[in-house]
Amino acid sequence: MRATMMILQRIASFAIVFFGVTFIIYFAVFSLPGDPIRALAGDRALPESVIEALRVEYNLDAPLWQQYLSYIGGLFTGDFGTNFQGRPVGDQMLARWPVTITLALTAWALEAVLGTLIGVVSALRRGTFIDKGLLGITVAASCIPVFVLGLVAQLIFGVELGWLPVAGEGDGWPVSYIMPAAVIALFGLAAVSRLVRASVIENLNAGYVTTARAKGLKERRIVGVHVMRNSLIPATTFLATDLGFLLGGTVIIEGIFNLPGVGNLLFSAIRTHEGPTVVGISTALILIFLITTIVVDALHAVIDPRIRRG
Repeated sequence: MRATMMILQRIASFAIVFFGVTFIIYFAVFSLPGDPIRALAGDRALPESVIEALRVEYNLDAPLWQQYLSYIGGLFTGDFGTNFQGRPVGDQMLARWPVTITLALTAWALEAVLGTLIGVVSALRRGTFIDKGLLGITVAASCIPVFVLGLVAQLIFGVELGWLPVAGEGDGWPVSYIMPAAVIALFGLAAVSRLVRASVIENLNAGYVTTARAKGLKERRIVGVHVMRNSLIPATTFLATDLGFLLGGTVIIEGIFNLPGVGNLLFSAIRTHEGPTVVGISTALILIFLITTIVVDALHAVIDPRIRRG
């Protein structure tokens, strides 16, 4: 019951966050200087009658708050708007989501598996050279700017060694996605590994572990079942929320590695002042982030029995 109430409270608070953030984004995009309708013609001037007709068609003649309410109303029917070339933003995203989702999930899997493995090894070898070495490597790698890391990876593994393609998705998954996914994953790897390490160390010193050892349970079972079950809660929270960031943070990586995903579409829309596309993609990313956060709250009730018994 407590877990259900917690989730309902979360949904209510996320609704407030969703409407607040989407309004800020909508206001910021459509209040920028310049006229997107006049920019459609480039250097040639459009007749005023055509400009007015386009303003009415795209609802730009209405006050900003009315434009936002109209946009939100369309969202409830699955309409993310239409760009200034007449193409539905939802259709554009639908064609590019597979690339972005594949890239984000590959990075997320690398981050989850390697981060958990490094965290467990560091905890079991606490204070040793292995522990300090893994900490130094992960923190140092995550401090390098993503565009620098991406270009260096292309130069070393793509050009010099020839192990992986430099750019594009011609070789499919996993060959074309491993290098850009690894670049993205490095930035969450350090956080996951440190969270797992701290949690494993805390649980190894807990009373239930002492009891399990006194009963004669094997160390492998104690660590692999009891300790890991409780130690993964902080990492699960981070990983669930980080998936939303990964989906929205592929803009630079998709540009560097020439991957035709949603991030690349967002970058192009910002460059060409395609306001409806920018708002539509931003809204979709906000929804994904909020949904993943709700899911992790539900997972807490499954993983942690204290919440279920609350």
